[in-house]
Amino acid sequence: MATYRVLVSDPISEIGVAALEAHPDIDVDFMPDLGSKNAEKIPDIIGNYDAWIVRSQTKPNADLIAKGTKLKAIGRAGVGVDNIDRQAATDNGVIVMNTPTGNTISTAEHAFTLMLATARNIGPAHSEVLKGNFKAARKAYQGIELNGKRLAVLGMGRIGSEFAKRAQSFNMHVVAYDPFLTQARADQLKVELAATPDDALKGADVVTLHVPMTDETKHILNETRLALMNKGALIVNCARGGLIDEDALKAAIDGGHIAGCALDVFEDEPPSADHPLFTLGKHVAFTPHLGASTNEAQENVGIQVAEQIRDFLTTGEIRNAINMPSLDAAALAEIGPYLDLASSLGKLLAKLGPENPDSLRVSYHGPLAKKDTALVSRNALAALLEASRQDGQVNLVNVPAIAEQMGIDLVESTINAETEYNELLVVELRKGDARFRLAGTLIGKSPRIVEIDRLYVDTNIKGNFLIVSNDDRPGIVGAVGTLLGEAGQNIANLSLARNKSDGNALTIIEVDEALSETLMASVRAIPGVLSATGATL
Repeated sequence: MATYRVLVSDPISEIGVAALEAHPDIDVDFMPDLGSKNAEKIPDIIGNYDAWIVRSQTKPNADLIAKGTKLKAIGRAGVGVDNIDRQAATDNGVIVMNTPTGNTISTAEHAFTLMLATARNIGPAHSEVLKGNFKAARKAYQGIELNGKRLAVLGMGRIGSEFAKRAQSFNMHVVAYDPFLTQARADQLKVELAATPDDALKGADVVTLHVPMTDETKHILNETRLALMNKGALIVNCARGGLIDEDALKAAIDGGHIAGCALDVFEDEPPSADHPLFTLGKHVAFTPHLGASTNEAQENVGIQVAEQIRDFLTTGEIRNAINMPSLDAAALAEIGPYLDLASSLGKLLAKLGPENPDSLRVSYHGPLAKKDTALVSRNALAALLEASRQDGQVNLVNVPAIAEQMGIDLVESTINAETEYNELLVVELRKGDARFRLAGTLIGKSPRIVEIDRLYVDTNIKGNFLIVSNDDRPGIVGAVGTLLGEAGQNIANLSLARNKSDGNALTIIEVDEALSETLMASVRAIPGVLSATGATL
């Protein structure tokens, strides 16, 4: 019997489905018409699946995600995830993945084609030729050259960058706005970097949109911004409907300031036959959301999403996640041992650190500081909160939101100062002025806990432990050992530490079985024992 079940509720590549079916630990239910024709059946079955693959027809909303009690991941074959309730997925600990590279070239080529078609009136002229108006059309449809024109690209991700490359080959001057585009990257792409959308649009002859649809980007192209463009400018949108204020665009074209537009997406889809923009006769091109509609793109996104879901379920590799850091196979191999170490440190902090903390601070020392450690920090935080939150699931996806609800800040830092170890992971729990810290490292390939509240120890990260703080005087460790022996508890490992100036000592004892509360009470009753804590890591 397979370990995981995957539901595919929209059409994807058969090669992708086969990649899932080929894995012995995965069962696949391929129902390509479920999302479009039988969506009412999804609530009754989604609870059976560990992963769910969709395109745009299926709408994984909050109710469906909540019913998917076993769901670990939702994979979107394509770029846009507007049809998935990402907040609900995050709250329920479900990773949302997309396939941002699968249709990059397809969409960039389509957007570029629309720009060319609009500039040269390809659509309207074609229609007139078919009607027999060859000579009249030749006179009526004078085009616009793109050579030397100023192109504004709003959104310089993969698709925007590919569009820009093609525009540069047409000798267009490209100015780009993207809040995540650095000057170094802009220089590499040979584009002018604009600080704001307004700066990009001032004096632009063409604008192409490649940004997601969010509250911040809705109607990013409005009446005010359309007016910033040069008279006779063209508008291209192959990204998301709603990025353009379509009423403002129609008014700008009717007023003669904007020459025309090319749209593959609309604010309301499908658009009505009497859509105001459909009355325009020149410099227009409209297509029915065809950006990703090539044989190659459809095949690619289906294969990619299937492989991503397969690898996540069977190896833990995370690629193209929307709601948490990604972790490819190479990075997983590099920091995998630290993920386990962070979890053990987080669990131990929950036992030993202050209750109701204000913050968890995670610091990285040595070469570890240069690695991608976002998931290491999340592992420590998730392990910490699992011990204090009994009313729901805590995992790597929803742990930042849960920590925020609990008023716990996660603070990460990198430290250049030398330590006794080549690499060191330090976690510190704070509440007001109270602080408690643990540290761990890799010794060889073995993760070890090497510090408990600034006392140096050396112990495993897995097992059953008795942690005793006691006066630094003879006989106490022996008394604890005698008590454990009389109770039939075998000691597997022992680590001692002491602070001579404070007169305190710490004993970490690994035992074969978790200690009973009765035995723990007996340990605490030994004269000189300041505290005793049992922990299973």
